[in-house]
Amino acid sequence: MSEIEIKVLHPKKDIVKFIKFAWKIYKGDPNWVPPLMMDKKKLLNKDKNPFFATAEMEMFMAYKDGEPVGRIAAIKNDTHNEVHNENIGFFGFFESINDQEVANALLNAAKEWLKSKGLDAMRGPANPSSNDEFGMLLEGFDDPPRLLMTYNPKYYLDLMNNFGIKKIKDLYAYRIENKELLKSEKLIRVADIAKRRSKVEIKQINLKKFKSELEKVKFVYNQAWAPNWGFIPMTDAEIDNLAKELKPLVEDSLVLFAEVDGKTVAFALVMLDYNELFIDFNGKLFPFNVIKLFTQRKKITWARILTLGIIPEYQKRGIDALLYYEITKRAEKLGIMKGEASWILEDNEMMKRGAEQVMNGKVYKKYRVYQMDI
Repeated sequence: MSEIEIKVLHPKKDIVKFIKFAWKIYKGDPNWVPPLMMDKKKLLNKDKNPFFATAEMEMFMAYKDGEPVGRIAAIKNDTHNEVHNENIGFFGFFESINDQEVANALLNAAKEWLKSKGLDAMRGPANPSSNDEFGMLLEGFDDPPRLLMTYNPKYYLDLMNNFGIKKIKDLYAYRIENKELLKSEKLIRVADIAKRRSKVEIKQINLKKFKSELEKVKFVYNQAWAPNWGFIPMTDAEIDNLAKELKPLVEDSLVLFAEVDGKTVAFALVMLDYNELFIDFNGKLFPFNVIKLFTQRKKITWARILTLGIIPEYQKRGIDALLYYEITKRAEKLGIMKGEASWILEDNEMMKRGAEQVMNGKVYKKYRVYQMDI
């Protein structure tokens, strides 16, 4: 039996090796979307990603007979533990051949590193946090992931179960179809009531005033999601960094604010599903794919609702319905007839009711977050 060797990777020199290993796992998989190398390098760069101002990460790679057979990262996220009064660590960026011994060695390496940091439990996958790609695909393997959602081989579920790590939470993705949503009498009625009673105005982002518009996003973001399980508030630097990355891809008619008496009370960020283009880029944007990114965007048929949040005192007034209605009508003008609302916690009954009863959405993918004591 071949021995499995786990090596700690250099945080700078080995980043490309760490990222490129995924190509070995997904070779020939028609539903895998290769990540853009430049984006992943920025994400993992401790000097460029402001996430690492309050977090630590160690990267590991498994070798068998001298060949790389798996990778994993262990993450200590101080902000998470401070906000949730927990003492847990995370694993992320997990990839492995279909070999239980390899998976066990990787997960044990992450577990031992987290334990050495004085942490009591390991949760994941988080790549590297719940504000990034989060969870392991549980259902919906017959379809490529939407933008910034995870994808993995089905056998990963067996690797996790056999290792002994257990489910702590499932996340849902809803498929929304314009024609079904606009059949919803409840949506139209509630949206109309919100508009009249609360005198809500919907405004799209003004990209010419991007800096001041971003301040409105910050105002809503950390208030709207604070009560949610696993939520980690983003610092101004993190929001600025994310906005810088997404700005070139933003369709301004799908980035909306709701205002009441001139006060911003809600924010919705909907992105075209650029994964429909990225799937053919093989991880490279330059020199030619960057042209395709903008010349072929009209071919995109899906959008993803990444974020829709309302500050607490304005929730349960139907503002969400009004935003969903506006998003749908605007998407239709762009030729986008399908959307994904994701991710939604399995026990977030208010959001689930909105997706199912107001938007006529259907759960079409599920993701699992695992945890174990260490």
